[in-house]
Amino acid sequence: MKCENQMVLEFPSKSINESFARAAAACFAAQLDPTLDELGDIKTAVSEAVTNAIVHGYPDTIGTITLRCRILAGNVLDIVVRDKGRGIENVEQALQPMFTTGGAERSGMGFTIMESFMNELKVTSRPGRGTTVHMKRKIQKRGGQS
Repeated sequence: MKCENQMVLEFPSKSINESFARAAAACFAAQLDPTLDELGDIKTAVSEAVTNAIVHGYPDTIGTITLRCRILAGNVLDIVVRDKGRGIENVEQALQPMFTTGGAERSGMGFTIMESFMNELKVTSRPGRGTTVHMKRKIQKRGGQS
């Protein structure tokens, strides 16, 4: 698909940067004129992806997280969150609701939330090499036209 606009951010895997990433993605998405509900869904999905990278990708160290947002033809917002952390041993298992490696304080619902708020979710990972979360969301044009 043709890319109409894009942005890339890199930031340290510090929890204070989660809100920065979600705000940056929402500001970028604003050019598609989304509804407040659509913006809320985008912000939540980005927040979950970045939080996963911080908590699970770099549990004992500070690493780099990359956020890429693109506008594709047809009013599609394409978002990629990538880390080069410890990776996921079993992606299929990690995508199951309530599965977590983060202890009792984690709900295990991050990927489920991302999947419910976006039209597409793809997770790729290699142990010791990192994880990439790729999400797409079609933004409805105002007036019911898409």
